Amino acid sequence: MPPTLGPTDWYREQYRSVVFRHVSLLIAGSIATDHLMSFGGKFADSLVVEQLDKLSVSFLVDDLEIRRGGVAANICFGLGQLGVRPVLVGAAGEDFAGYRSWLERHGVDCGHVRISETRHTARFVCTTDPTGAQIASFYPGAMSEARLIELGPIAERVGAPDYVLIGADDPDGMLRHTEECRQRGYLFIADPSQQLAFSGGELIRELIDGAAILFSNEYESAMIEQKTGWSADEVLSRVGIQVTTLGRNGARILRRGEEPIELAAARGVTALEPTGVGDAFRAGFLAAMEWQVGLERAAQVGCVLAAYVVETVGTQEYAFTPAQFLGRLEESYGAAAADDVAPHLKALG
Repeated sequence: MPPTLGPTDWYREQYRSVVFRHVSLLIAGSIATDHLMSFGGKFADSLVVEQLDKLSVSFLVDDLEIRRGGVAANICFGLGQLGVRPVLVGAAGEDFAGYRSWLERHGVDCGHVRISETRHTARFVCTTDPTGAQIASFYPGAMSEARLIELGPIAERVGAPDYVLIGADDPDGMLRHTEECRQRGYLFIADPSQQLAFSGGELIRELIDGAAILFSNEYESAMIEQKTGWSADEVLSRVGIQVTTLGRNGARILRRGEEPIELAAARGVTALEPTGVGDAFRAGFLAAMEWQVGLERAAQVGCVLAAYVVETVGTQEYAFTPAQFLGRLEESYGAAAADDVAPHLKALG
C-alpha cells in the first residue's frame, strides 16, 4: 500500500481502476442447511409457566423441509444462475457432499471449501406453530473453522481476485479474511449482515473500514452507525460505495461527492418468503458488475433476482430462462436496461 495514501483512499483508488472491467470473485461466508418443521398445535398450550425451570417437552410435527442456505452459498448460487462462476470460500462438514454436488451443478466452484474432520455443516433447526411462535436452535459446527482458511493459497490456484466478498460467518474468520485482504491488497466487499447484532463496535469498524463496497439493509445501516459511533457521512467516507437495500422500496447507492442512485424494487412481485432476498440482490449486483453495465444496472439486476427469491419458498429453489429474466427487467426498468443486460444472459442459452 503506498505510504502517501490511507487505507480507505488506497482501496477507493483501486476500486476505480476495476469497477468497469472483468471481475473474479471469492465469496466467503457461511454454508448451512435449514431444517424447518411445522407443529399443528400451539406451543403455549404445552407450557406451564410455573414449571419452566423444569421444562421437558416434545412436539409431534406435521412436516419437515430441509433447505440449502448460508449467505455465501446463497450468493454463489445466484451468481451461477446468471452465468458467473464464483469461488465459494467457507467451511462445511463431511455431510456437505450432496450440497456440493447441487452447487457445482449450478456453476459454483466448491473446490476450496474446507471440510471439517470433526464437525457437521452448520445447521438451523426450527419448529413453528400456527401462531408464528418458533422454537429454534443454531449449530455453527464446521463454520467455526472458517478462521483457519487462508485466502492466499486459494488465489494462487484460481488467480488473484478482483473482489473478495466477506459475508456473515465465524467472526474470527471474517476478521482474518478482512485483514488478509488488506495485507495482500485484495479489494474486499463488506457484508456483515446477521453478524452485526452479535458484534461490538470495534469489530464492525475493522470489518468495513476500507471496503470497496459495503452492503447492508436499512436496519443494518442504522445498527452500523449506532455500534461504530460513526455518522452516516463517516461510514461513507470509509468505503468506496455504500449499497443499501430498502425492501419493497428498492435500493440506494451512495458514493462520496456524487449524487445518490435510487431505484424502486422490481414490479409485479408476489411476495411469499423473504429469506435469502438480500443474498440474491448481492448476487445480481455482482454479476452485473462483471458484465460492466454500471452501478444502476447492477442494482436493477439485483432487484430482479431478489424478486425471484421472495416469490419462492427456499433460498435456492428459483429458476428462470434468460428471456423470462429480461422480460422482468424490461417490465421494471425499461427496454434500455434489458438491452444492456441481454448480451450477457443470452450466452446462457
